[in-house]
Amino acid sequence: MSVPVNLGDVKTASLANIGVAITRPTNQAKKLMQLIEAAGGNVIPFPLIEITALDDVTQFEQIITDINDYDWMLFISSNAVQNSMPRLIKQGIPKHLKFAAIGPTTAETLKDFGIDEVLTPKDRFDSESLLSLPAMQDMQDKRVMLVRGIGGRDVLANTLAQRGAQVTFAECYQRINPQTNCDVLAQAFAKQQLQRIVVTSSEAMRYLLTMAGDTEWLKQVTLCVNHSRVAEEPLKMGLTVKVAHASGDDAMLAVLT
Repeated sequence: MSVPVNLGDVKTASLANIGVAITRPTNQAKKLMQLIEAAGGNVIPFPLIEITALDDVTQFEQIITDINDYDWMLFISSNAVQNSMPRLIKQGIPKHLKFAAIGPTTAETLKDFGIDEVLTPKDRFDSESLLSLPAMQDMQDKRVMLVRGIGGRDVLANTLAQRGAQVTFAECYQRINPQTNCDVLAQAFAKQQLQRIVVTSSEAMRYLLTMAGDTEWLKQVTLCVNHSRVAEEPLKMGLTVKVAHASGDDAMLAVLT
Protein backbone atom coordinates (compact mmCIF):
# COMPACT_ATOMS: atom_id res chain seq x y z
CA MET A 1 0.00 0.00 0.00
CA SER A 2 1.48 3.36 -0.98
CA VAL A 3 -0.09 6.68 -0.03
CA PRO A 4 0.54 9.87 -2.09
CA VAL A 5 1.62 12.90 -0.10
CA ASN A 6 1.19 16.64 -0.55
CA LEU A 7 4.33 18.45 0.52
CA GLY A 8 2.32 21.63 0.81
CA ASP A 9 0.57 20.15 3.85
CA VAL A 10 3.83 19.62 5.76
CA LYS A 11 3.84 22.99 7.53
CA THR A 12 0.32 22.53 8.87
CA ALA A 13 0.57 18.83 9.62
CA SER A 14 0.18 17.65 13.17
CA LEU A 15 1.70 14.65 14.91
CA ALA A 16 0.20 15.41 18.31
CA ASN A 17 0.19 12.31 20.52
CA ILE A 18 1.96 10.30 17.82
CA GLY A 19 5.11 8.35 18.71
CA VAL A 20 7.61 7.84 15.91
CA ALA A 21 10.58 5.50 16.07
CA ILE A 22 13.45 6.47 13.76
CA THR A 23 15.78 3.67 12.72
CA ARG A 24 18.33 5.78 10.82
CA PRO A 25 21.93 6.13 12.00
CA THR A 26 22.00 8.70 14.81
CA ASN A 27 23.97 11.33 12.93
CA GLN A 28 21.56 11.16 9.97
CA ALA A 29 18.33 11.45 11.94
CA LYS A 30 18.67 14.90 13.53
CA LYS A 31 16.75 16.97 10.98
CA LEU A 32 13.83 14.53 10.76
CA MET A 33 13.69 14.34 14.54
CA GLN A 34 13.43 18.13 14.71
CA LEU A 35 10.65 18.20 12.11
CA ILE A 36 8.66 15.53 13.95
CA GLU A 37 9.01 17.31 17.29
CA ALA A 38 8.04 20.64 15.70
CA ALA A 39 4.87 18.94 14.44
CA GLY A 40 4.08 17.79 17.98
CA GLY A 41 5.27 14.21 17.65
CA ASN A 42 7.30 12.20 20.11
CA VAL A 43 10.55 10.72 18.78
CA ILE A 44 11.92 7.34 19.83
CA PRO A 45 15.52 7.01 18.58
CA PHE A 46 16.09 3.39 17.59
CA PRO A 47 19.02 3.22 15.15
CA LEU A 48 19.17 -0.12 13.39
CA ILE A 49 22.32 0.84 11.52
CA GLU A 50 25.38 2.65 12.75
CA ILE A 51 28.29 3.64 10.55
CA THR A 52 31.75 2.79 11.82
CA ALA A 53 35.24 3.04 10.40
CA LEU A 54 36.94 -0.06 9.03
CA ASP A 55 39.19 -1.96 11.40
CA ASP A 56 41.70 -2.30 8.58
CA VAL A 57 41.93 0.17 5.68
CA THR A 58 44.83 -1.57 3.93
CA GLN A 59 42.74 -2.96 1.08
CA PHE A 60 41.00 0.36 0.45
CA GLU A 61 44.31 2.21 0.34
CA GLN A 62 45.73 -0.36 -2.06
CA ILE A 63 42.78 0.12 -4.43
CA ILE A 64 43.01 3.90 -4.54
CA THR A 65 46.72 3.86 -5.42
CA ASP A 66 45.57 3.17 -9.01
CA ILE A 67 43.18 6.13 -9.07
CA ASN A 68 44.88 7.63 -12.14
CA ASP A 69 43.73 4.63 -14.20
CA TYR A 70 40.02 5.25 -13.54
CA ASP A 71 37.47 7.21 -15.59
CA TRP A 72 34.62 7.41 -13.06
CA MET A 73 34.24 7.46 -9.30
CA LEU A 74 30.73 6.64 -8.05
CA PHE A 75 29.69 7.31 -4.46
CA ILE A 76 26.83 5.33 -2.94
CA SER A 77 26.23 7.59 0.08
CA SER A 78 27.46 10.58 2.02
CA ASN A 79 29.08 8.09 4.38
CA ALA A 80 31.14 6.83 1.45
CA VAL A 81 32.27 10.38 0.74
CA GLN A 82 33.16 11.20 4.33
CA ASN A 83 35.07 7.98 4.87
CA SER A 84 37.00 8.06 1.60
CA MET A 85 37.71 11.61 0.47
CA PRO A 86 40.39 12.50 3.04
CA ARG A 87 42.46 9.52 1.85
CA LEU A 88 41.63 10.17 -1.81
CA ILE A 89 42.75 13.78 -1.54
CA LYS A 90 45.96 12.67 0.14
CA GLN A 91 46.49 10.16 -2.68
CA GLY A 92 45.84 12.84 -5.29
CA ILE A 93 42.77 13.15 -7.52
CA PRO A 94 43.49 13.30 -11.29
CA LYS A 95 41.82 16.10 -13.26
CA HIS A 96 40.28 13.73 -15.83
CA LEU A 97 38.32 11.77 -13.21
CA LYS A 98 34.51 12.14 -13.36
CA PHE A 99 32.29 11.92 -10.28
CA ALA A 100 28.78 10.58 -9.78
CA ALA A 101 26.59 10.38 -6.67
CA ILE A 102 23.47 8.43 -5.83
CA GLY A 103 21.63 11.59 -4.70
CA PRO A 104 21.87 15.31 -3.84
CA THR A 105 22.96 14.80 -0.22
CA THR A 106 25.92 12.73 -1.38
CA ALA A 107 26.71 15.33 -4.06
CA GLU A 108 26.60 18.14 -1.50
CA THR A 109 29.00 16.20 0.72
CA LEU A 110 31.38 15.92 -2.25
CA LYS A 111 31.20 19.71 -2.65
CA ASP A 112 32.45 20.04 0.92
CA PHE A 113 35.63 18.38 -0.35
CA GLY A 114 35.93 20.64 -3.40
CA ILE A 115 34.22 18.38 -5.98
CA ASP A 116 31.67 20.63 -7.68
CA GLU A 117 30.82 18.75 -10.88
CA VAL A 118 28.91 15.64 -9.85
CA LEU A 119 26.51 13.60 -11.97
CA THR A 120 23.32 13.06 -9.94
CA PRO A 121 19.80 11.76 -10.71
CA LYS A 122 17.06 14.39 -10.78
CA ASP A 123 14.00 12.52 -9.53
CA ARG A 124 14.41 9.28 -7.59
CA PHE A 125 17.73 8.84 -5.87
CA ASP A 126 18.77 5.22 -6.22
CA SER A 127 20.98 2.98 -8.34
CA GLU A 128 18.36 2.54 -11.03
CA SER A 129 17.92 6.31 -11.48
CA LEU A 130 21.65 6.89 -11.71
CA LEU A 131 21.95 4.10 -14.27
CA SER A 132 19.22 5.68 -16.41
CA LEU A 133 21.24 8.87 -17.04
CA PRO A 134 22.70 9.31 -20.56
CA ALA A 135 26.28 9.54 -19.25
CA MET A 136 25.97 6.05 -17.77
CA GLN A 137 24.92 4.32 -21.01
CA ASP A 138 28.13 4.02 -23.07
CA MET A 139 30.50 2.54 -20.51
CA GLN A 140 32.49 0.25 -22.79
CA ASP A 141 36.06 -0.12 -21.47
CA LYS A 142 35.50 2.57 -18.81
CA ARG A 143 37.09 1.94 -15.43
CA VAL A 144 34.76 2.71 -12.54
CA MET A 145 35.61 2.87 -8.84
CA LEU A 146 32.47 2.27 -6.77
CA VAL A 147 32.94 3.77 -3.31
CA ARG A 148 30.69 2.25 -0.66
CA GLY A 149 30.51 0.45 2.66
CA ILE A 150 31.13 -3.26 3.04
CA GLY A 151 28.32 -5.22 1.37
CA GLY A 152 25.24 -3.62 -0.16
CA ARG A 153 23.34 -3.99 -3.43
CA ASP A 154 25.24 -5.02 -6.55
CA VAL A 155 22.77 -3.78 -9.18
CA LEU A 156 24.89 -0.71 -9.99
CA ALA A 157 28.10 -2.69 -10.46
CA ASN A 158 26.41 -5.53 -12.34
CA THR A 159 24.62 -3.23 -14.78
CA LEU A 160 27.72 -1.17 -15.50
CA ALA A 161 29.68 -4.38 -16.10
CA GLN A 162 27.00 -5.50 -18.56
CA ARG A 163 27.53 -2.21 -20.37
CA GLY A 164 31.24 -2.95 -20.74
CA ALA A 165 32.71 -1.16 -17.72
CA GLN A 166 35.41 -2.53 -15.44
CA VAL A 167 34.09 -1.99 -11.92
CA THR A 168 36.13 -2.07 -8.72
CA PHE A 169 34.61 -1.85 -5.26
CA ALA A 170 36.37 0.56 -2.91
CA GLU A 171 34.81 -0.25 0.47
CA CYS A 172 35.68 2.36 3.08
CA TYR A 173 33.31 1.85 6.04
CA GLN A 174 31.10 -0.75 7.65
CA ARG A 175 27.53 -0.89 8.97
CA ILE A 176 26.55 -2.60 12.21
CA ASN A 177 23.25 -3.16 13.99
CA PRO A 178 23.60 -1.73 17.51
CA GLN A 179 20.33 -3.30 18.70
CA THR A 180 19.93 -6.81 20.11
CA ASN A 181 16.12 -6.85 20.37
CA CYS A 182 12.97 -4.77 19.90
CA ASP A 183 11.97 -4.59 23.56
CA VAL A 184 12.12 -0.78 23.59
CA LEU A 185 9.63 -0.58 20.73
CA ALA A 186 7.36 -3.30 22.11
CA GLN A 187 7.20 -1.54 25.48
CA ALA A 188 6.49 1.82 23.85
CA PHE A 189 3.64 0.26 21.86
CA ALA A 190 2.21 -1.35 24.99
CA LYS A 191 2.10 2.12 26.57
CA GLN A 192 0.39 3.54 23.45
CA GLN A 193 3.51 5.62 22.77
CA LEU A 194 4.42 4.13 19.36
CA GLN A 195 2.34 4.51 16.20
CA ARG A 196 4.93 4.89 13.38
CA ILE A 197 8.37 3.50 12.53
CA VAL A 198 10.60 5.20 9.95
CA VAL A 199 12.79 2.77 7.98
CA THR A 200 14.92 4.10 5.13
CA SER A 201 16.99 1.12 3.97
CA SER A 202 16.30 -2.50 3.09
CA GLU A 203 19.08 -3.55 5.45
CA ALA A 204 17.46 -1.79 8.41
CA MET A 205 14.10 -3.29 7.47
CA ARG A 206 15.58 -6.80 7.51
CA TYR A 207 16.99 -6.18 10.98
CA LEU A 208 13.62 -4.90 12.24
CA LEU A 209 11.59 -7.79 10.81
CA THR A 210 14.06 -10.39 12.06
CA MET A 211 14.20 -9.04 15.60
CA ALA A 212 10.46 -8.36 15.89
CA GLY A 213 9.41 -11.67 14.38
CA ASP A 214 5.69 -12.44 14.09
CA THR A 215 4.60 -10.05 16.81
CA GLU A 216 1.12 -8.57 17.16
CA TRP A 217 2.41 -5.11 18.06
CA LEU A 218 4.31 -4.70 14.77
CA LYS A 219 1.12 -5.54 12.84
CA GLN A 220 -0.56 -2.54 14.44
CA VAL A 221 2.20 -0.01 13.71
CA THR A 222 2.57 1.88 10.42
CA LEU A 223 5.96 1.49 8.74
CA CYS A 224 6.97 4.63 6.84
CA VAL A 225 9.63 4.07 4.18
CA ASN A 226 11.42 6.14 1.54
CA HIS A 227 11.39 3.68 -1.38
CA SER A 228 9.15 0.94 -2.73
CA ARG A 229 12.09 -1.47 -2.51
CA VAL A 230 12.18 -1.04 1.28
CA ALA A 231 8.47 -1.81 1.41
CA GLU A 232 8.66 -5.17 -0.36
CA GLU A 233 9.31 -7.52 2.57
CA PRO A 234 6.89 -5.98 5.10
CA LEU A 235 4.14 -5.90 2.47
CA LYS A 236 4.66 -9.61 1.85
CA MET A 237 4.08 -10.12 5.58
CA GLY A 238 0.83 -8.15 5.47
CA LEU A 239 2.16 -5.21 7.47
CA THR A 240 0.96 -1.63 7.01
CA VAL A 241 3.44 0.40 4.97
CA LYS A 242 3.37 3.96 3.62
CA VAL A 243 5.88 4.91 0.92
CA ALA A 244 7.16 8.44 0.32
CA HIS A 245 6.86 9.52 -3.31
CA ALA A 246 9.69 12.01 -3.02
CA SER A 247 13.07 12.05 -1.34
CA GLY A 248 14.05 14.05 1.71
CA ASP A 249 12.85 14.69 5.23
CA ASP A 250 9.90 16.88 4.26
CA ALA A 251 8.44 14.06 2.18
CA MET A 252 8.94 11.63 5.05
CA LEU A 253 7.23 14.03 7.45
CA ALA A 254 4.26 14.23 5.07
CA VAL A 255 4.03 10.44 5.04
CA LEU A 256 4.15 10.34 8.83
CA THR A 257 1.21 12.74 9.10
